[in-house]
Amino acid sequence: MKEVLRTIVKHIVDNPEEILINQKEEGQSTILELKVAADDMGKVIGKGGRVAKAIRTVIGAAATKTDKHVSVKIVD
Repeated sequence: MKEVLRTIVKHIVDNPEEILINQKEEGQSTILELKVAADDMGKVIGKGGRVAKAIRTVIGAAATKTDKHVSVKIVD
């Protein structure tokens, strides 16, 4: 899932080299913590959180193949 998230986000941001993704496993859940450059934070979140919600939806759909719940947390 990390690489799926990286692929999506690198097409949104201006500084793809500053994308950091930490993966934490907690039982049947996986948390992907996404950190991007401060200048790109607004692009990743989007107006009213629309882009962030879309990213979470796509990752959630892709995660159905893994039988795990995957969530995306955007950290600053």
